[in-house]
Amino acid sequence: MAKHVETQADCIFCKIIAGQVPSSRVYEDDDVLAFMDINPVTKGHTLVVPKAHHRDQLDTPPAVLAALAERIPKVAAAVLKATQADGFNVFQFNGTAAGQVVFHIHYHIIPRHLGDNAFAPWRHTQYDEGEIQRLAEQIRGNLRP
Repeated sequence: MAKHVETQADCIFCKIIAGQVPSSRVYEDDDVLAFMDINPVTKGHTLVVPKAHHRDQLDTPPAVLAALAERIPKVAAAVLKATQADGFNVFQFNGTAAGQVVFHIHYHIIPRHLGDNAFAPWRHTQYDEGEIQRLAEQIRGNLRP
């Protein structure tokens, strides 16, 4: 499977951060920018991005992830208040198969209202006999140093 490569020069979010592409900014500091998604799932859909270009969760240094995690609740609270939403989702996609379209790590804050039907219910699956234990062992093995 080919890995999608997007350079900083090609990155729409890097262009937004640099001011080369217009955006509706809602929060900004030295490390993080939050701006409105131009194709919202619901009104108030906001993106939170690091100013440094990193492809996805696995490519992003822990300090940058921590900075994002620190800002998301602050931005989400402001989105909730502005939209009078009943709740919100925070989504982050990694790789094309997971739905990532822009290859600059970003988090979606999506305000939700009861009954908005913005997303279909999760599709659940079942493990075959013994499969959950085998997969758990493989994951544990991959976590060992």
